[in-house]
Amino acid sequence: MQKLDNPHTSVADLYKDWFLDYASYVILERAVPNIEDGLKPVQRRILHAMKNMDDGRFHKVANIIGQAMQFHPHGDASIGDALVGLGQKDLLVDTQGNWGDYRTGDSAAAPRYIESRLSKFALDVVFNAQTTIWQKSYDGRKKEPVTFPVKFPLLLAQGTEGIAVGLATKVMPHNFCELIHASIDILQGKPTNIMPDFPTGGIADCSQYKGGSKGGKIRVRARMEIRNKKEIAIQDVPFGVSTGTLIDSILKANEEGKIKIKKVVDNTAKDVEIVVELAPNIAPEQTIDALYAFTDCEVSISPNTCVIANDKPIFVDVNELLKYSTDQTLELLKKELEIKKFELLEKLLYGSLEKIFIENRIYHKIEECTSWESVLQTIDEALLPFKPSFYREINQNDLLKLTEIRIKRISKYDTFKADEVMKSFQEELLETEKNLNNLVKYAINYFKNLYKKYAIGRERRTELVTFDSINANEVVLNNQKLYVNREDGFMGYGNSMKKDEFVCDCSDIDDVIVFTKDGKYYIKKIGEKVFIAKDILSIAIFGKETKEQVYHAIYRDGETGISFAKRFQVTGVIRDKEYDLTKGSPKSTLLYFAVRPQNTTEIVNIKLTASCTAKIKSFDYDFQTLEVKGKNSIGNIITKYPIRKVEFKKINDVNHTPVVDTQTSILSE
Repeated sequence: MQKLDNPHTSVADLYKDWFLDYASYVILERAVPNIEDGLKPVQRRILHAMKNMDDGRFHKVANIIGQAMQFHPHGDASIGDALVGLGQKDLLVDTQGNWGDYRTGDSAAAPRYIESRLSKFALDVVFNAQTTIWQKSYDGRKKEPVTFPVKFPLLLAQGTEGIAVGLATKVMPHNFCELIHASIDILQGKPTNIMPDFPTGGIADCSQYKGGSKGGKIRVRARMEIRNKKEIAIQDVPFGVSTGTLIDSILKANEEGKIKIKKVVDNTAKDVEIVVELAPNIAPEQTIDALYAFTDCEVSISPNTCVIANDKPIFVDVNELLKYSTDQTLELLKKELEIKKFELLEKLLYGSLEKIFIENRIYHKIEECTSWESVLQTIDEALLPFKPSFYREINQNDLLKLTEIRIKRISKYDTFKADEVMKSFQEELLETEKNLNNLVKYAINYFKNLYKKYAIGRERRTELVTFDSINANEVVLNNQKLYVNREDGFMGYGNSMKKDEFVCDCSDIDDVIVFTKDGKYYIKKIGEKVFIAKDILSIAIFGKETKEQVYHAIYRDGETGISFAKRFQVTGVIRDKEYDLTKGSPKSTLLYFAVRPQNTTEIVNIKLTASCTAKIKSFDYDFQTLEVKGKNSIGNIITKYPIRKVEFKKINDVNHTPVVDTQTSILSE
């Protein structure tokens, strides 16, 4: 309000502050999980509400949402969606009813129809009121945890994603069992390198995972099985893809002519099964590659492990995150042992005080006391001989507790039973002190017990492999025909081009390599009608075979007049960029050009102008004398005299195999 009352405050300043406040709130209180417990605020408040309600039985989700609204001020829809997300992860929440299916994209039933409760795992690892730091809820009426004292790498097991203002997080889920083993490795001083494991299964290439850091990449594929020559069965879906979106992507690829299928049948029930029936004379192996290239059978995921630490967003490696969680678990276990030790010492102290008070009949000594102060003083003086054996000083509260012992308990006091209880406390105290002195070993046993109790059914679902990238141009079906108008410089597959020269069958995602008579060449994407440059000399689909071909060229440099010959390959270029196979000087002229297979050369006859001073005005030139170099090579000098004409003479095939003389051009003055 002070800013509003200040006449020197601009509206821009107000909006700047308000925007920063809003952005900070969204980042800290809604979208990004906390490093301490791996939970977003809405998830933490749901679990807190469920713990308050917990009686071992299932509760209607509608009731849980109502309880959580006491702590989360963003309405029932966000709470319900977050609870369904927790339930589908099958780790912290036991579910009953129709909770939807992330594989098919089916949503859960209405909150009044479905039920849930905290899982035994959640009760074991998430909650401990004694080690929890509390804060007031948004309206000040309740208390809620700042974070839970989670003794497990919960964030890495569940994974999460969220979008805030100018910030996003995407943490991959990892395998439950592998996280436990990795935590044990950390406690033993061994290095770790954990990899994602998706609940949807599939095959994943995590070679570029980079610890889940920004800039990493994961490629996930669905498993496929060739049933016969006419059917392919898709047996799972990539993470983040539903069966519905997967089928839609297959049908779209079929409509665009990238694959050829008869129909798609969704047989998904307990397990995913999508049957793809192939068109006649279509190879299933090629179709599988095309499905990976053009549909959601393969997806690329970009992880971005961002968490809140000390009220600030930070980007971390998942192995660093696991170490933080393991160290935190070690510290929490230490706190729990220290609390337990204190409680046992207190029980032993009170047990000893009670025994002394009853066996030494101190209660008789207070019968004649006339004031409360004298009662407490009498008990305190009677305990003086025993005080050196106590672990701490006796205070007034201890004395008050002795005065509260009932006559019935005094009359039925059993010394033997009391000694047995004290003995059990002593044994428990020794065990607790032993665990405190061997904390790492205790933590390792803790993780081993978690594995023993909860690992069944949590085996790895995603197979980790390294697979090659599929070149879409190599697996796409030729669904178009390429035409060219060499003189005007157009190429394409549109209806307006069909009156021009046919080049070859093609697909609508192909690139072409085009050479023109002025010595320039380009890589262009195919379209319905695309202008390249006038006087097209050569045009071909730019693919694997084209990259293996060798280009023969003779050109005259416009600056020096010297003629050069070169053999070169074009293996990689930037699309739509203009390249020059000459030295690039103005008025340079291309005299001869040919496209040949590898290991194939040729002999040409070169005729010089009649007016030049050269003694020999006609000679043969063998391209076999040239090495194959890169596209930027200048070439070797043929002659400094002007060339009148270059004529193809014969093929010189190193392997002595028949060669068809194609795309040979003879240029002359």
